[in-house]
Amino acid sequence: MTDTTHDFPITATLGFAAGGTGGGVGYVELAGADDRQSALVRVVFRCRPLPALRGRDVAYAALDAAAAQLLRRGLRNVELRLDDEALALDVAEHRPVPAALTIPYVRLRCVLNRFACCRVRAVQDRTTRDLGARARAEVSLDVAA
Repeated sequence: MTDTTHDFPITATLGFAAGGTGGGVGYVELAGADDRQSALVRVVFRCRPLPALRGRDVAYAALDAAAAQLLRRGLRNVELRLDDEALALDVAEHRPVPAALTIPYVRLRCVLNRFACCRVRAVQDRTTRDLGARARAEVSLDVAA
């Protein structure tokens, strides 16, 4: 369920990256009303990056993995933030997506619908940049190894 008017007790900011072989990693910074809910969570995901999609498929896979991890942690009211305006608009406006993203879109919607209340927002700030850089560094090390 998505909501644009709810006051969210938890914000989850995601930075992510994937290598050419399809292995990806994301980092989610959780910020909440109390220190118990603040954390940095690492998630791994798989996808086959298609150059024509310019990373949108990677963003879908990363957000899907991050949202599933938050649900496993028992979080139900979350604002999900990431540096991908196209994905945020796809979710908020139920926009049509390229055929190659149909299944990832449906999977993501299914995961998001398990939240009591959630919103996906595009945010380009220091946190998303830092988390993305951390993920890219890890993916680069994996490729080099």
